[in-house]
Amino acid sequence: MKIAIYPGSFDPVTKGHMDIITRAAALFDRLIVLVASNVMKRDCLFSAGERIELLRRCCGGMPNVTVDCDEGLIAEYARRVGATAIVKGLRAMSDFDYEFQQALTNRQLNSRVETIFLAASGESMYLSSSMVKQVCALGGDVSSFVPPEALPEILSRMRG
Repeated sequence: MKIAIYPGSFDPVTKGHMDIITRAAALFDRLIVLVASNVMKRDCLFSAGERIELLRRCCGGMPNVTVDCDEGLIAEYARRVGATAIVKGLRAMSDFDYEFQQALTNRQLNSRVETIFLAASGESMYLSSSMVKQVCALGGDVSSFVPPEALPEILSRMRG
């Protein structure tokens, strides 16, 4: 069984994330969407548990997709679950520099895992969780940026 991990902060989940999840799920027997801790991103909108719940709701119709959480190294998590691939979505060349460094580091830490890059779709290549939060905080309509399953919680949290 080919297992892949799609790690991210998913704070909040966007339609861009869902595009990568859908496409990666078609490539692997099992896809684990991993809410990973990022020491560079400390002020999250949602707790890890809330992000897991939102992702589970959004991925509910995908039988080979599971959602998990981990605070350690992704390369070590991959080893524990038997994953052979880490999926990363790329929006622009600026993403590639950072993701390429991560891919080389993960490969050094776990030689059995490959990083697979999926290019963002044209509709979501500009989209980021940070952009969703900024637009929402300023009163803009984010309904075209996020899955409908997550929209009520995002609006409630941002506009309280």
